[in-house]
Amino acid sequence: MSFPISAFREHKEFHRVDMDTGWHGPSGYPPGIEQKILAGRLDETGGKGSRTRLLRFSPGARTDRPFVHDYWEEVYLLEGDLIVGDGTELATTFSIHTYACRPPGVFHGPFRSETGCLLLEVHYYDAP
Repeated sequence: MSFPISAFREHKEFHRVDMDTGWHGPSGYPPGIEQKILAGRLDETGGKGSRTRLLRFSPGARTDRPFVHDYWEEVYLLEGDLIVGDGTELATTFSIHTYACRPPGVFHGPFRSETGCLLLEVHYYDAP
């Protein structure tokens, strides 16, 4: 059986991930939050594709408003702490080995981290 190669995902075998280079601030995010794309490409304008990325917060980094997007998002907290909420009593602190799966259209955040954190995220659109 043969499967088509996707223009949005490449074949990558096990390899060491360089954690020191290749980081950049995602569009619309404040300073102190950086991403490293591991695989794929998400075309938000065309509503197709997928990506796997690492997202890291420096200690004290924060977003100032909730996010909402039109693709699925799965998030796994690898290191540190992640605080979800606006700093009120409704804010919840999560630690390592916690996971979220969000369908399109769900508001989430804002986010902050006291000690810094590292997240593994997978973003994807439903198949047409």
